[in-house]
Amino acid sequence: MSENKLEFTTIPVGFLEVNCYIIPSEKDGCVYIIDPGASPDKIAAAAESFGKKDYRILLTHAHIDHMSAVRDVMDKLAVSLFYLHEDDILLYKSPANELQPLMPAVKNPPKPAHAAENCEFSIIHTPGHTRGCVCYYFEDAGVLFSGDTLFRNSVGRTDLPGGDSDMLVSSIREKIYALPDDVDVFPGHGPATSVGHEKEFNQFVPGGQA
Repeated sequence: MSENKLEFTTIPVGFLEVNCYIIPSEKDGCVYIIDPGASPDKIAAAAESFGKKDYRILLTHAHIDHMSAVRDVMDKLAVSLFYLHEDDILLYKSPANELQPLMPAVKNPPKPAHAAENCEFSIIHTPGHTRGCVCYYFEDAGVLFSGDTLFRNSVGRTDLPGGDSDMLVSSIREKIYALPDDVDVFPGHGPATSVGHEKEFNQFVPGGQA
């Protein structure tokens, strides 16, 4: 396990309890906000508590429950970057990207960037749950934020537009399971896990070769 511990706050937001992660970065001089799906006041207060002046929003994918509060958070904080993988831009802009009646489609959504230069993490494209799903890998700390690609003992659903079960399995096996077993995995919903645990116990994508 890495000795470089990553400090961050987890805030479950919305009726689907999306894990919004608030991560201060000394290397990049900012606070990263992963998947602000609801509760913008709570997210902004948590982000401000770290005493930084620069905030950067990172989406793991474009489903409405993970991005509904982006505009409100940007109105409250000095956000210098809003990142989304380009393969999810059509989903992001779609009027069908909604969960009525609680989460209507976002009108005039902010324009995302499709590149995120930084010193803190790498972006791993893991299509399957959506075409533009990504994970954020903080290698020095041994931490992966997996969005809805991989959960503890489970995986993201693939029966929504853009989903592909074969692609999801390939993404997990070839990209996530290729990481060290002791990498801690923090998913978009539910409790944390590790790469090694999922390789051994995940019945949807067993470790090893197909």
